Amino acid sequence: MALARLDATERGGDAGKTLRERLVAVLRAAILEATLPPGTRLVETKLAERLGVSRGPLREAIAQLVEEGLLVQVPYRGAVVQTLSVADVRQIYSFRVLLESFAFELIWAQRTPGFFRTLDARHRALGYALYVGDPQEAIKRELDLHGLAYECSGHRPLLEAWTTLRRRLHLVFSLHQRAHGRAGARSDAHDAYVACAKGDDLGAMRSEIERHLRRGVDALEAYVAQRAAGPGDGVG
Repeated sequence: MALARLDATERGGDAGKTLRERLVAVLRAAILEATLPPGTRLVETKLAERLGVSRGPLREAIAQLVEEGLLVQVPYRGAVVQTLSVADVRQIYSFRVLLESFAFELIWAQRTPGFFRTLDARHRALGYALYVGDPQEAIKRELDLHGLAYECSGHRPLLEAWTTLRRRLHLVFSLHQRAHGRAGARSDAHDAYVACAKGDDLGAMRSEIERHLRRGVDALEAYVAQRAAGPGDGVG
């Protein structure tokens, strides 16, 4: 494994970033670049020694990456790099189409001016994250935008399914960015989606969900296939 010790500057407080934030960035890059292949187990003591940091901030960084869905906590093994196969990608996207279509069917007749305001606000927040070139913030904002219909559905199992899926999607979106060589979605990628969500035609919304969610999936599948690797033996 090619992870190197953080130098004194990286361990310090430059650029207003905490050590935890820098560790998150280092580990996230290693996961997305497959320096830490899918299935690799992170052994905190060995990883902290290799990076030259204490276990406290490292543990916090790992917890954040678990929250993002890049790592998963496995009983008796600890944190393990999330796996993602071409089959996973296909299943996730087909499941998303079903869930999101159902969410809009539930809320369609109950959309309020408040829903439209929140939708526009989240769309603007995504646009700003893309404008400033913050890829991780863009992912969070894109997930917030898509999550609104679920949040407004009043359907607890549906919202629980979305909450679980959202973690998995963080990894999918991160790889999608790399597959397409950009730091987020295109600036106009959600214009039609938002317009349909504010419109009067539920059928058009269903069609847009299908079209929107499947855009670029072929390139993502090819990228996932290229980076596929066997499980690692653990950091150490």
